[in-house]
Amino acid sequence: MVRITLFAVLAFAATIYGQAIPNPAGARDVGNGQGRQFTTGGCVANADCQEGCCANNGQGTGICSGIGAEFQNGKQGCGFVDPNAQAAIAAAQEQVQRQGF
Repeated sequence: MVRITLFAVLAFAATIYGQAIPNPAGARDVGNGQGRQFTTGGCVANADCQEGCCANNGQGTGICSGIGAEFQNGKQGCGFVDPNAQAAIAAAQEQVQRQGF
């Protein structure tokens, strides 16, 4: 019985963490257009990402994706251009100040 409960909890956690959410650790590279953002980092256009793929995460937020993974976990493919880029960049800069890196 304990194994079933543990499995259910782990399955639920995997579902939550499996969603495409940008990694805040690379906030300094959001919107700089230098292609330095790592996969799973936030982006406002393809030019931000190392692999050249900024995908809509399905919720209107850009996430750098590896080629071949741009449709996984609800992402909607490469070529996303954030219509709210200035707000996304400002939020990323605020994140950098809070984190200190």
